[in-house]
Amino acid sequence: MSCRRLLAFVALRPFRVDRAYAAGSLWPVNDEDRAHGNLRSALWRLNRVDVHLLSADKHGLIVHDDVVVDLHAVSAWATRVIEHTAAQDELRSAPPGLEALELLPGWYDDWALMERERVRQRLLHALDSQSQQLRLMGCHAEALDVAMAAVSAEPLRESAQRTLLLAHLAAGNWVEGRRGLEMYARLLERELGVEPAPDLTDLLWDGGDARSGGRGERNASRQG
Repeated sequence: MSCRRLLAFVALRPFRVDRAYAAGSLWPVNDEDRAHGNLRSALWRLNRVDVHLLSADKHGLIVHDDVVVDLHAVSAWATRVIEHTAAQDELRSAPPGLEALELLPGWYDDWALMERERVRQRLLHALDSQSQQLRLMGCHAEALDVAMAAVSAEPLRESAQRTLLLAHLAAGNWVEGRRGLEMYARLLERELGVEPAPDLTDLLWDGGDARSGGRGERNASRQG
């Protein structure tokens, strides 16, 4: 397990990791010599494997150049999507590496928890952006698929629910949009005791105006 933790700790970082930093993070004991001893022991056991994964010197650690870390590929994809530099074919493809939304499940070290949350937020942001760009391209089915993946990953995330609602409305699915918003409202009430943001609710009626007289229906219901 110490080898797995060391390999994951180094592989998560796209740069050389200082040995002292790795030892202190992986073995946070009040004994620096013992932490460094644990690091040397883990490196020795890891180097006995026929496949060489880490390169180590007296100063730092890094994965070998010929080792592909899937998380780095997924992070690069997320960056391209968020910065609107992804090609259309890439946008229309299924989002890669969604399993990274639950990075290192069952690991509860502080460094693993922090990296899991960082990657999760980055990928959720990318999914929102991907769905929005697909919607503007007129790719409504793909936009809905991506938006639903984001909502499934984090149902309470307002930006994901907003993206899903806009995707429904752009596809002409006013009823589906309303149903989704009502489900979100019930979830918020049950989990947090709050209501959806007013501007989120307004999106439904504004988007439904041309399709089914949404604003008029809302005003009539209020007057009733």
